[in-house]
Parts: sequence; structure tokens; C-alpha cells
Amino acid sequence: MSQSTEKVAIVTGAAHGIGLATARLLLENKYRVAIWDVNPDELNRLPQQLKADADRYLTFPCDVSAETDVQRGIAQTLERFGRIDVLVNNAGVMDEKPLEEVTLADWNRVLGTNLTGAFLGAKYAAAELAKHRGSIINIASTRAFQSEPDTFAYSATKGALVALTHSLAISLGPTVRVNSISPGWIDVPDGPQTLRKKDHAQHPAGRVGTPDDIARMVLFLTDPQNDFVTGQNFVVDGGMTRKMIYVH
Repeated sequence: MSQSTEKVAIVTGAAHGIGLATARLLLENKYRVAIWDVNPDELNRLPQQLKADADRYLTFPCDVSAETDVQRGIAQTLERFGRIDVLVNNAGVMDEKPLEEVTLADWNRVLGTNLTGAFLGAKYAAAELAKHRGSIINIASTRAFQSEPDTFAYSATKGALVALTHSLAISLGPTVRVNSISPGWIDVPDGPQTLRKKDHAQHPAGRVGTPDDIARMVLFLTDPQNDFVTGQNFVVDGGMTRKMIYVH
């Protein structure tokens, strides 16, 4: 087991998108990072994307809905780095189908990854986080508060993550702070969409968000100087959910 005094973060769903941006920014800010993802092929591509010394991070193939995977991930992180200071519960999946086509298996798959995964991560990391007055950040979504059609399980889990956040904050404080971030429209580089001028224009900030916007908010919440912030949800959406929309 390493006895490094450098801080250590676990980021789930970190082989792409918001998770990858978060892992990269934490590495740039002198964290050692355990990168968990269910996709081993994407994990294998990380050395070219991270541009960090191999001894500063580990990759772990992990289905966060599986209790044994999460337990092994915690154990491997401790064996490699010797401590855990931050847990970023970012892993998530979405299923868009009309209600009559959503199966119970579809529903349970989304709940398992998006909600149960965050619960298991918190459950098995909490004792180590408490040793270092650490922090949990749950990545929720503005879908917790508003919806487009046919995102039943996704929206339900993101709303539940916000509630789980304040429950954990009350239960684990003062030794562990727990907050959530609700991203709005984030342009993930490997996504299918080509952004248009009107996509950017509907945001009061003047643009669609990027994964780095969320990663910077994660970094803010990990800072011990911000230890008066816990149990909160931060909407990072370019102001879009504050915009009243009327059809003329």
C-alpha cells in the first residue's frame, strides 16, 4: 500500500465525457485518481487522453451497480494509493423509450447504475473519506427538475440523487461533506449532435456547456477551504432553467 500524502479521488464513469474531464482536472491539480468505468475498451485508451504519469492514476473496470465490483474498486484504490479523499459519483446511463415500451429490466438497469451505484460508492468509501474530512460529489442533472418526454428512469434517478445528497450530508457530517451538481446541456465530444447557433443562443450564458464546466465545479467542491458548503445541489446550466419560454 502506498503511503502518499497526496490526495486521492475516485471518479466513476470516468473514461469519457464529464467523468474524463473531471479526472483530468483533478490530475492537473495534484490529485491521484482512480478511474472507474464499465467499458474496458475506453479505459484502455486513457493513457493517450490523460497525458499524466502512469503512477498517478489507476483504471478499474467497474459496474457500479454491482456491490462486489464497488468493494473491489475501493480495495484496489487503497492498495494502490493508501487513502481516499474524494468520491465523484458520475457513472450514469439513459434510456429513452415511450412508457409502454419501458420494461422493468430497463428501469432497473438505469436505477442500478445511476442511483444504486452512488449509494454503494458512498457506503464503501465513507469510512476512508471520514479519516481525511473528505468529500462526495454526486453528478445529478437538471432532469431532476424538468423533463423532455420519455426519460422516466433517468429523471427519477437524478431527482433521487439530489435527495440522497442531502441525506448523506446530514448522516456523514461533519467529517464528510456531500454535494451534488446538476448539469444542463453539456456537449460531450463523443456525442452525436452538431451544435447550431440557436442551441447556444437559448442559453443566457450564450453557449452550450462543456464537460470542463462541470469538472471545475467538482474541483471547487473538493477544496477544504469550502468546507461550509454541504448538502447542496448546484445547477450548472448556463442559466437555461431560469429562462421562461412562451410560444408566440
